[in-house]
Amino acid sequence: MSSDRTREPERPTPEELLDRFQLRDAPAESGPLPGDAPSDEVGGDTRRPQRGRLRVYLGMAAGVGKTYAMLNEGRRRKARGTDVVIGYVESHGRSITEQQIGDLEVVPRQRITYKGVTLEEMDLDAIIARHPQVALVDELAHTNVPGARHLKRYEDVEDLVAAGITVITTLNIQHLEGLNDIVEAITGVRQRETLPDRILDEADEVELVDIAPDALRARLRHGNVYPQERAQRALSNYFSQSNLTALRELALRRTAEKTESQLERLMRGQDGEGERAWATTATERVMVAFDARPHASELLRVGWRLARGLKAPLIAVTVDPSPPLRTPADANNADQRALQDHLRLAQDLGAEVVHVHGRDVAAELARVARERHVTQIVVGQPSRGRWQELLRRSVVNRLLRLSTGADIHVVQDRAAVE
Repeated sequence: MSSDRTREPERPTPEELLDRFQLRDAPAESGPLPGDAPSDEVGGDTRRPQRGRLRVYLGMAAGVGKTYAMLNEGRRRKARGTDVVIGYVESHGRSITEQQIGDLEVVPRQRITYKGVTLEEMDLDAIIARHPQVALVDELAHTNVPGARHLKRYEDVEDLVAAGITVITTLNIQHLEGLNDIVEAITGVRQRETLPDRILDEADEVELVDIAPDALRARLRHGNVYPQERAQRALSNYFSQSNLTALRELALRRTAEKTESQLERLMRGQDGEGERAWATTATERVMVAFDARPHASELLRVGWRLARGLKAPLIAVTVDPSPPLRTPADANNADQRALQDHLRLAQDLGAEVVHVHGRDVAAELARVARERHVTQIVVGQPSRGRWQELLRRSVVNRLLRLSTGADIHVVQDRAAVE
């Protein structure tokens, strides 16, 4: 006869998890949410938190309703007594969005003159000086005008959060750097304004603003997103049914990944330190070998997606042949600039960058792979012709013959094939 004490404990239900970790949304009359005004009834310390929170409204494309949702949340919090300001909102002339601003306080924008033209940007210093509890900041991936404190708006947002201000913001899925090549393959358009994926990964809350592709296309036809002449062009190009369906899938997947990672952390009962300790003991490790060739950016993104799927650390390795190759000075300069761009991309993707020197590139890559216990290696397709491959073995062929103990993924250069 079995005892209840020997029975295996049951897995908690999602409802029990929400209650246990206090994740359930509180109704307006039940008390403040994070970033809301501290209650005077508690009588405790009412100093502002050391760090604010970041909430991101994520969408598949323009027009799904991200800015509207952000403003609606701001007005809801203001009605409960929270100190809310608009740091920056771009209505794009949409009357329904402008109406949603209502009585929310708007911090005046900073005026910057660049090449004889005066432009407006979010006034970071003014918001920090005003120090509200919540700031609404539209278009997280925006590139600032030269002369602003930071190059990108997400860097402004990081300053606001570090100053103890909770930020609610908006983002389209195509602006994530790690998905840049996939988005280009889907839409035929390369996004110039991107931000590191870590910004979304580190956000405290990510909420998907979802709408069916048919419904979004209907909004465009009715002139609710762009003026009619621009809307017709958009419907035939970027906002085609197939493009929107694929972008929607990307947005759904990223939101699901974020939710899954939060649930895993709660199930393990771990916070920041535990998360890092878990990452360092992961059995899988991904290494990307790259150089100055344009194909390197695609390799880094492929490696990043592989590492993300495996929940593994990512290592980006570049090898400098010694002595340096003798090429014209202008080519060297161009290669160095390209290599620096790839290094910045690797860092933005959260990779550990390893720079080594050696005449035998394949041997150096194999050495790093063995020393770091790498299980997956991502390399590019050889750029030489078939006869050159036979006469001089490529780095890929040599790496395949060297003992690394890792699986090797050879990524085709799609630009070269086209």
